[in-house]
Amino acid sequence: MATAAAAKDDQPAHRFAKDQLKAFVERVERLEEEKKAIADDIRDVYAEAKGNGFDVKTLRVVVRLRKQDANERKEQEAILETYLHALGML
Repeated sequence: MATAAAAKDDQPAHRFAKDQLKAFVERVERLEEEKKAIADDIRDVYAEAKGNGFDVKTLRVVVRLRKQDANERKEQEAILETYLHALGML
């Protein structure tokens, strides 16, 4: 019985799928390592900005806002202003 299972694993289609799966996993692992390295670099940039007197929390907000479309940003600001006004904060 064990030899039948071993013979099945040696079939070309089976071997190809196994190799392909291994390649996908290795690519994801490599990309995860790169992502961690990039996240470390970003953290270092924020630390440098903080060392130069910038407020990191505000800097993160600016980066997030710059990613948004101008119309989306204006809509979000209008909603925020409405909420703040409703709470008597303006």
